[in-house]
Amino acid sequence: MGTIKAAGLSKAFGIDELFNDVSFEIRRGERVGFVGANGAGKSTLMKCLLGKEEYDGGTISIDPADTIGYVEQQADMEVKGTLYEELKSAFADVMALGATKEALEAELANTHDEEKLAQYGRIVERFEHMGGYAFESSIRRTAFGLGFTEADFDRRVEHFSGGQRTRVCLAKALLRQPDFLFLDEPTNHLDIEMIEWLEGFLQSYSGGVLIISHDRFFLDKVTNRIFEMENKGLTAYEGNYSYYMKVKEQRRAAQLTAYEKQQEYIKKTEDYIRKYKAGIKSKQARGRQSQLNRLERIVKPAETAAFNYFAFNAPAECAQRVAELEDISYKFPDKTLFEHVNVLIRKGDGVAVVGPNGAGKTTLLRLLVGELESPTGRLKIGSRVKLGYFSQQHEGLHMERTVLDEILYEYGLDEEQARRYLGAFLFRGDEVFRLIGDLSGGEQSRLAFLKLMMTGANFLVLDEPTNHLDIPAKEAVEEALSTFPGTYITVSHDRYFLDKVANCVLELADGKLTEYDGNYSYYRGKKEEEAREAAELAEEQAAKDRIASEKAKAEAKAQAEAERAKAKEQQAKVDAKKGAIQSMSDDKRAQMIHRAEAQIATIEMDLKNLELTMNSPQIQADPEQSMEIAQEYEAKTKELDEWYEKWEQLTEA
Repeated sequence: MGTIKAAGLSKAFGIDELFNDVSFEIRRGERVGFVGANGAGKSTLMKCLLGKEEYDGGTISIDPADTIGYVEQQADMEVKGTLYEELKSAFADVMALGATKEALEAELANTHDEEKLAQYGRIVERFEHMGGYAFESSIRRTAFGLGFTEADFDRRVEHFSGGQRTRVCLAKALLRQPDFLFLDEPTNHLDIEMIEWLEGFLQSYSGGVLIISHDRFFLDKVTNRIFEMENKGLTAYEGNYSYYMKVKEQRRAAQLTAYEKQQEYIKKTEDYIRKYKAGIKSKQARGRQSQLNRLERIVKPAETAAFNYFAFNAPAECAQRVAELEDISYKFPDKTLFEHVNVLIRKGDGVAVVGPNGAGKTTLLRLLVGELESPTGRLKIGSRVKLGYFSQQHEGLHMERTVLDEILYEYGLDEEQARRYLGAFLFRGDEVFRLIGDLSGGEQSRLAFLKLMMTGANFLVLDEPTNHLDIPAKEAVEEALSTFPGTYITVSHDRYFLDKVANCVLELADGKLTEYDGNYSYYRGKKEEEAREAAELAEEQAAKDRIASEKAKAEAKAQAEAERAKAKEQQAKVDAKKGAIQSMSDDKRAQMIHRAEAQIATIEMDLKNLELTMNSPQIQADPEQSMEIAQEYEAKTKELDEWYEKWEQLTEA
């Protein structure tokens, strides 16, 4: 239990062999990245493991007790419920068990059947183990992590886009946390924030994970093994994507050295055979020929994209200030994307635009190329700037032409030159004779990007240039941009790509644009630093608030204690007076009451006289006298209160 084993797997479609003699193991706790060029057979092999596709030879061993969650690239959902209902359906068995538990609780309220009580205990234990008390919070946490909002819970899934439905499938697979997760391009339709949430989820996942992905940054963060599908076989590498690339390059260099040495040996041997095959050493020549025939030939490693042996059309020089957006805004009737945005793009910049889905990144590019207009501010394109735009629709391709003709006719090259350009973008051999209309989306993207690079534009505006591309194609685009002597700005969710090509990052979020002077890793580092500083400030403020609160509580406590002590002291005085009064004779008390009443009458008369004096125009005209009389009035009032208090004590005792 806890291991998936494949031994000697093979699969062909007709005469086209996809893979042969493939063997591997995936254990619980391993997070395996499945990489290789498009068409290498990754998705087919995954479907073979799942039993969704038959294989021609070999064996697959999966313990029947192990559960597997699967998310394919494009969700095929026939659902008519709300998002919440669909996510809740992932826990149908848990809810059924909960209903059984509640029914037993109702029965046990009226009986003490020992057998049912034991059954109830087992059900409660199982219900807890299956997350029965926590699945509601799990649904919300997972849905929010994948970009859904509170309002989305009541929306019907059939009204969602294809990308949103794929995220629903991903959420359902993650919710149940099966023994093994099979994910086919899980980062498609996710923005960077969602991808980072998924990375955190998978990093702490206790089960086994098999991930097909072209997102190298994601693979670096998540995986601890890499399976590469290449030349109809599978090679396993321990470590993440960067480690795999390092080891692969070392192996390629060693293989190339071995290939070159073998080729040198073969050439020398063939020269010897030609020289002596008919002479006195013919026997030795035949022996060497036999050795050559038995020699296991080393295959020359495939060449990677390389731009060091030729240059694209050198773009014309242009102004240092390539493009400026000043006080730009854009809004829809029900939503403002951004306001008062300012951007300056300088000659030689490689600018990456990042931000959550819906922030307005593509809109910003369309404003830059003039497809949209801002109601505020202005756009200024620098002198001698020639702009080239890569959109995701590839409008500039001629679907009826072959790949080779598209380059020959457009740029006046000879076939050798055209093939060199096409080869750098992975169109080799007979592939150049394919019709553009028959190419995949990724292949059309490659060709459209090559054409853009050859236009002579010195300012490239790129909207998701690596979408639909496999890793080798992305590397070709990266190398092309790295050698491009002009200026470019790109929107992309591919963080590895942005790390390679950007020297400036613009973050568009919450309607604001913030500039970071560095590549994507620099930007992420600054964001983490900002988050740490914000957390530290929040912690410092919380500590200050705690200290202030504790101080206020201590002061309030001290004040309360002082007031209680004062009240106690006053009460003691009152009690002492009461005691003294109570010990008096009746004659003495009557005498003191009479005296208090006389004093009260005298003071009240004095107060009336003072009131008359204060109301006198002569006194009111003299501020100094008015102040003196007011002070005397206040003192008499206080004296009157004291005599009333004495009188009350004498009469109540």
